[in-house]
Amino acid sequence: MPEASLLQDLLIVFGLGVAMVVAFHRLNLPSVLGFLFTGAICGPFGLKLVEDVSAIQALAEVGLVLLLFEAGIEFSVKTFFRLKRFLLVAGSLQLLLTIGVTALVSVNRLGLPLHQAIFLGMVASLSSTALVIRILEYRGDIDATHGRAAMAILIYQDLVLVPMVLMVPYLAGTGGGGALWTVAYTTGKALLFVAVAGTLARFLIPWLLSQVARIKKREAFVLSIMLLCLGTALATAHFGMSMALGAFVAGLVISDSKYSHQALSEVLPIREILNCLVFVSIGMLFDPRVMLSNPLLILILVASMMVTKTVMGFIAIKVAGHSWRVALLAAVTIAQVSEFSFVLAKLGLDAGIVDKHTNGLLLSVAILSMFLTPGFISLGTLLQKLLDRIIPASRAATSDGATTETMHDHAIVVGYNLAGRNLCQALAEKNLPFVVIDFDPAVVESGVAAGLPIMYGDASRQEVLQHAGIEKARVIVITPSDPEILLRTAELAARLNPRTQVICRVRYTRLIEDLKAVGASTIIAEDMAVSQEITRSALAALETTQTPPAEP
Repeated sequence: MPEASLLQDLLIVFGLGVAMVVAFHRLNLPSVLGFLFTGAICGPFGLKLVEDVSAIQALAEVGLVLLLFEAGIEFSVKTFFRLKRFLLVAGSLQLLLTIGVTALVSVNRLGLPLHQAIFLGMVASLSSTALVIRILEYRGDIDATHGRAAMAILIYQDLVLVPMVLMVPYLAGTGGGGALWTVAYTTGKALLFVAVAGTLARFLIPWLLSQVARIKKREAFVLSIMLLCLGTALATAHFGMSMALGAFVAGLVISDSKYSHQALSEVLPIREILNCLVFVSIGMLFDPRVMLSNPLLILILVASMMVTKTVMGFIAIKVAGHSWRVALLAAVTIAQVSEFSFVLAKLGLDAGIVDKHTNGLLLSVAILSMFLTPGFISLGTLLQKLLDRIIPASRAATSDGATTETMHDHAIVVGYNLAGRNLCQALAEKNLPFVVIDFDPAVVESGVAAGLPIMYGDASRQEVLQHAGIEKARVIVITPSDPEILLRTAELAARLNPRTQVICRVRYTRLIEDLKAVGASTIIAEDMAVSQEITRSALAALETTQTPPAEP
């Protein structure tokens, strides 16, 4: 029975996946690597434990759609439009530089024809959205400045996947004279569809969800969310774009509605199950025979590709206005090859641009780069810490540079995120002096335009804090979720001014003891705050309902 065979395959995948995740957790490695190893072991090039690989890959496609849907909800429309300039500048530069350098090296050093060299550059230029999201979540960097920068570039790459796919026949010489016009026309049509669908959905979907929510049936709400996610993904695919991009657009539409949190909570359990299959299916493509037949060549190709993508990504992000620190951390995060590169490689093979041997090398390089990504990010972080001691902090710039010189007993707000904005609004309403430090040039630019006392810089650097007047500040509030920034800024502020009150906002309670050790005086953990609010509300409700009636 086919059904029994699929269930057996799923049991094998999930059972081996659990064992691998536990093993990798004990090695302090991301669970994503465990799933990749699971696929390599039970796939057709491993022990062949899974019979119906195509069924696993079909489920993995749904998992990838749900992953991008969740990313869209968490990214939000406001964040998307705020980063639009960075997305266009950094995204375009990263792609063009990577394609150009790869093509140049392929022509001059490897002797490849130009059309094949450009195709290899296209394959190498894409990065894995699915893998990066999971690693950023694992490291707690999804909301950090470099995490948002990496996500913006990944979204741009998903957008340009369509013209890349349409360029394949042209590069193969089978597209005819009108191939370039076809590329431009189809790309424009697809982008127009996304814009129109997003605009319509922004008005239609909230109304639809409100009607479903009124009947108070959880199953109806869950089905509505799945219908929205999968329907938008499928509709986008019909217009020549990836289903993952369609799901991301659907998530963006919901992100700013009052139903976003409920939608996210409903999708997460399903996504976690299917997302495992995304990386298992990628691991199944790994053929160790190709690796064993050309070990030195593949290692050189992987190292060259990841270093090249890091350098090109660093240049692109730095040119777009970020500091070298953000540029470095974001660049090493997107240094691997994308799962969508497998699609391009298959199209190139079918079109005759590459042969089977080259295609096998491409797949091996891509999958090995995914395996090495967590370690590569750790190396990048170590390099950043080393350079941080050598390179001076970025020159701080404020909307009114003389303000901090005359300030005393003021507040320093580190990070102009939601928590920072709310605090600044409250301080402004009470006419209390404050200055904001943020590491995102787009945020600083908009703040300066609005007349906000905001300065650009890394608050974990002494020069920046001194420029903000830390010696005369009464309180410093540190809101970024990056654990390293939190610890370094809190330690530096307490050391520069022992009299100032250091208030830290953290996402998880595990950082509380470390922050106390470096001098933080008040620590507010989001998970603890939510837990305390739930407890307080529940106790208040119980005390109200159980209060004995007054005696006559």
